[in-house]
Amino acid sequence: MKRPGFVAGANAAAFAIAAAITLSASGCSSLSSKMPWSHKAAPAAAPSPAVSEAPPPPPDAPDTSAATDHSAPPADEGDTVDRVLATVDGNPITTRDVKAFMAAHPAGSTGAGAGGMQQFAGGTPTDPQDVLQALITETMLDDEAMKFIPKLDEGEVDRYVQNVEERNHMTDEQLRAQLQSQGLSYDAFRSNVRRQVATMTMIDREVRQKIVIPDSEIQAYYKEHPDEFTVSDEHYRLAQILIAVPPGATPDQIAAAQKKAEDIRKQAVNGGNFADLARQYSDDDSKSKGGQLGVFTPNDLNDDIAKAISPLKDGDISSVVRTKYGFHIVKVEEHEKPGLQPLDDVKNIIRDKLMTEQAKAKFQDWIDQDLKRRHLVEMSD
Repeated sequence: MKRPGFVAGANAAAFAIAAAITLSASGCSSLSSKMPWSHKAAPAAAPSPAVSEAPPPPPDAPDTSAATDHSAPPADEGDTVDRVLATVDGNPITTRDVKAFMAAHPAGSTGAGAGGMQQFAGGTPTDPQDVLQALITETMLDDEAMKFIPKLDEGEVDRYVQNVEERNHMTDEQLRAQLQSQGLSYDAFRSNVRRQVATMTMIDREVRQKIVIPDSEIQAYYKEHPDEFTVSDEHYRLAQILIAVPPGATPDQIAAAQKKAEDIRKQAVNGGNFADLARQYSDDDSKSKGGQLGVFTPNDLNDDIAKAISPLKDGDISSVVRTKYGFHIVKVEEHEKPGLQPLDDVKNIIRDKLMTEQAKAKFQDWIDQDLKRRHLVEMSD
């Protein structure tokens, strides 16, 4: 018997595969917030991106479509009878499955770019045979990934969900509300996440962990592509926690606000999650986005803030800085300095890029030489 939600499951698996191969951080773009200490005016606040309104899911974002009914629509009058095109271990793939997938992915739309959907990288094909082959591959992958689910720690699912919330600047309550507004249960969402984590774990073990990138290749790439690692302008990507001080505050109020800021900073530098601390304590509008403020040049910044963060490295947290708005704790998420970035700073970026390029080819080899041997695929005449 065919599993329910077959097409939706295949599509969800494709995004998980892309994440496992690339392990990239291409989440949704951060939204701007108020920056009272910045020299530049803050843009108008924008709402947090809804799951349904977001662009096609990034590799690290769960595809909530698997939680809904994606069975094919009834055949239009005059359509031919639904016909089995192929079976994978006895599970049929029919003409209706192919039509449903093509209807959900119009020609020219971007596919997952990896795995069985790798031929969709430049746009969904119009040839039903290409879609059929992709669905066959996704069925095999889905079956293999199911074997990993019992081995998963629920903590891995928790971390995945938390990562999605942070990238979309949403609290757990906001995520649950978004799902509810779309008629999706949180349990169904987590079930889909669990399947994707299982797929990522499988691909990482079967493909990525078997790839070794020697330092000589990294150094060669760095020398051959200096433009990729040359920064023209200095930029900071920052987050903050603001403990506000109201106008006309008494000395006791100011002292209390400063002590509160110092205590929060101590938590942050001792391993506390900065985004969670911002959501809990910050008096700035950016608290809803985990304190994320966006990208600035040094000239955009208040002089005291600029002085406090100038010696910091990526991931460092400033001392408590006083401005007329209150006490600020600023985290340097990223600092790009003009000029050619040192090899040590970009080594991991190059390694991931080279590994991703090799993983795509190795992944297809694994499909052709290993996965297909484990499953019985029969094509109909």
